[in-house]
Amino acid sequence: MTNIGFIGMGNMAQAIAGGFIKSGKVKGENIFAYAPNQEKLKTNATKIGFRAESSIEEMISKCDTVIVACKPYQIKDVLGEKGSKVRRALKGKALVSVAAGWVHSTFHEILGNDVRIQCIMPNTPALVGEGVMLFEKETSLTAEELTQLKELFSALGIVEELPTNLMGIGGAISGCGPAFMDLVMEAYADAAVKYGIQRPTAYRLVAQTMLGSAKLQQITGEHPGVLKDAVCSPNGTTIRGVDTLEKKGLRGACISSIDTIMDFKSGK
Repeated sequence: MTNIGFIGMGNMAQAIAGGFIKSGKVKGENIFAYAPNQEKLKTNATKIGFRAESSIEEMISKCDTVIVACKPYQIKDVLGEKGSKVRRALKGKALVSVAAGWVHSTFHEILGNDVRIQCIMPNTPALVGEGVMLFEKETSLTAEELTQLKELFSALGIVEELPTNLMGIGGAISGCGPAFMDLVMEAYADAAVKYGIQRPTAYRLVAQTMLGSAKLQQITGEHPGVLKDAVCSPNGTTIRGVDTLEKKGLRGACISSIDTIMDFKSGK
């Protein structure tokens, strides 16, 4: 994968391109991008270090790998009936999608066997190199391309592979999850402010506590319940807080939030 092109350059695409460049895995001169808003594209190109292109077909012609990073609802316009020139330009290329809800089979219906396809679902913490990159197991990339792609995306966080039927729940957890973590962060910061801590300090305390707790689990591999028990002294303050969270239904609320998302995705 020598030259990489982006169709669309929103926040996620900027995070990906910036991560590639910062990691040294891809030079800015080897990253190209097209977006309809040319003024904004050129501004981001200067800021991040990639090359802005005024034509989507010309951009694709310069690349061996193309990342579809436009909004999911825009893909049919880009690749469908109106996108015949784009489809012709993509022939023989590797196409990587980071669009939510799109999987290998949906792209294959449009592009057939002329394009090698890999669908990935990243999340917003990729902006700081702590994202989750979900790779759909079904792929038509070559083994070498897949290895290179996983190595590239590892610069943005952890890479996990899931079968197609689990990409939906995987995306609900890692894709929607940051909003839920942010909600918890804000709630505990509000509690800190309620008892006198300044808000900037409250956010730092809560954010670092969440980050440290997550890192502790990742590094030790301990069950979260074991780590929780280590903080809960008999007749102590923490166990009283845990008891309140249990009574208020924290676990059930967390699971129900995912149930709601999955029901929505299935049209229930």
